Amino acid sequence: MSAAKKQDQTKESKAEFCYELLRSRILDGTYVPGYRLVINQLAQETGVSTIPLREALRRLQSDGLVEVVRNVGARVAVFDAEQVEHTLQILARLEGYATAISAPQMSAAHVAGSRKINDRMVEALQAFDPTAFTALNREFHFSIYEHCPDSHLQALLEAEWTRLDHMRRSTFSYVPGRARRSVVEHEQILKLISENADAGEIERVACAHKNATADALHTASHPVVPQQ
Repeated sequence: MSAAKKQDQTKESKAEFCYELLRSRILDGTYVPGYRLVINQLAQETGVSTIPLREALRRLQSDGLVEVVRNVGARVAVFDAEQVEHTLQILARLEGYATAISAPQMSAAHVAGSRKINDRMVEALQAFDPTAFTALNREFHFSIYEHCPDSHLQALLEAEWTRLDHMRRSTFSYVPGRARRSVVEHEQILKLISENADAGEIERVACAHKNATADALHTASHPVVPQQ
């Protein structure tokens, strides 16, 4: 292997290391929305040069986890109700179809496993643990999508969920009543799957589930002001 090729691989591995490190810190809440990502500070902290760090930030920006603001620089993307609302509307269509085509691949044991996750969501809700609730919400949906026969659709869902993960705690805090209703809708989806319901009906209900979150977010961010 040539020296130049080895050098390229080293650069790629450092950029990948920086990407995974920063991504994990954003998603676990170490870097909260609005946190400034100062290149020189990160380079000193990680012992990595600025070049792979800049590449990592470009990837994170493409993922929607980082934004570059004029006169501020790179920062963790802040909660934008309108952006999240639009993304949820897109996800509604993807998830509706994904749930419908995953349903025939799920056995009674698979449905039971998903139901146990939903039960744990209820427990997290009762314990007022939004972090656990958020993680379980993702686990619940992907316990269904893992049976999706379309790998490209699975990749799209993974990308969109990842882009919103760091905002989901804020979403449920912003519309707290939505979380309680969400677990009821999960049970409705599982009931349809276990009963081998029509694919069109499963798709409609799964799509409506995600759209309901978008609608709740829209209502919360656009309150109606009573006329005097």
